[in-house]
Amino acid sequence: MNLEEIIKDTIIQNQAPIGFDEFMQLSLYYPKLGYYRSGSEKFGEKGDFITAPETSDLFGFCLAKQCAEVLSPDASILEFGAGSGVLAAQILFELGRLKKLPEHYYILELSAELKHRQQQTIANVLPELLDRVVWLDELPRGFCGVIIANEVLDAMPAKRIIQQKECFYELGVGLSQAGFDWQIKGAKLSKDDYALPPLMSEGYVTEINQQATAWIDSLYNAVDDALILLIDYGMHRDEYFHPQRKDGTLRCYHHHQASDNPFVNIGEQDITTSVNFSDVTDQASSTGFNVIGYATQAMFLLSLGIDEYLLSETDENKRITLAQQVKQLILPSAMGESFKVLALNTTQQVKLTGFKEQDLTHKL
Repeated sequence: MNLEEIIKDTIIQNQAPIGFDEFMQLSLYYPKLGYYRSGSEKFGEKGDFITAPETSDLFGFCLAKQCAEVLSPDASILEFGAGSGVLAAQILFELGRLKKLPEHYYILELSAELKHRQQQTIANVLPELLDRVVWLDELPRGFCGVIIANEVLDAMPAKRIIQQKECFYELGVGLSQAGFDWQIKGAKLSKDDYALPPLMSEGYVTEINQQATAWIDSLYNAVDDALILLIDYGMHRDEYFHPQRKDGTLRCYHHHQASDNPFVNIGEQDITTSVNFSDVTDQASSTGFNVIGYATQAMFLLSLGIDEYLLSETDENKRITLAQQVKQLILPSAMGESFKVLALNTTQQVKLTGFKEQDLTHKL
């Protein structure tokens, strides 16, 4: 049975539409068949999308500088969903150069195929540091150090909701003669149970992500003393629930082509929604985290001296290549404005260099 048939069977057994979050969970994470559980190439030119670490080593070098600022000698780093392992290699390389290597570099990875690829990447680039890298299947307890989640929140299954007659309803996935389609699921939603937007126009569609906020809770319970860096594309609440954003933020990626149709290429395309950083921040604050910084990716990287890495390159050809990479990371038309960095910690308020040039926490 293929993944499309499995999802259809789930809807039939449910005798009603399933939530889009369940559809997204099955599409991305079903064992061996889901997008992130299969053996297909996902990252880089040969995959479906390019992440910041795949764009330039300088992304990881800047993150390493931020880590070095707060890492104590016995602290560790924990990276969620480490993709191809490129970011881990970049951070370890630069921390080695800065003589600030962590005791352990933990990677929490649920995909066996991606874990194998991460091991190969680090073994090829930094074989001498491979013994510091430890793969986990679940959150540790009493963690101390730095936690990094780059493009993790956007891949957490979200609910879709639609406004009809001045109420919001969950938009589920059902079956028709043509295949999968959008159908109303259940009764109207209550603000007591969901972080709903203000009323918009008839037919307004958006997303809410309860899994992301629940993940923040689990993170707080797993750490003793930690800095958490969340890097993802998203925005604050007023921008997220803008009246003109009437079709939501759902995006699918297949061979570098973007669409808003999750019902094709099932198991072979990435499905994402943008991050509502205000909801994440509210949950983090109520859980007990301190919110210590929020900035665009461009200003975060510039604060950490990405331009200095560029200027220090003496080989002209390499510098030209690096300049093109840096443009991808910081220009508003590329990743610079759409990606944000949110920093949380569990102890006292601290000043992080990454937010020296910009801190937009007041907008959250």
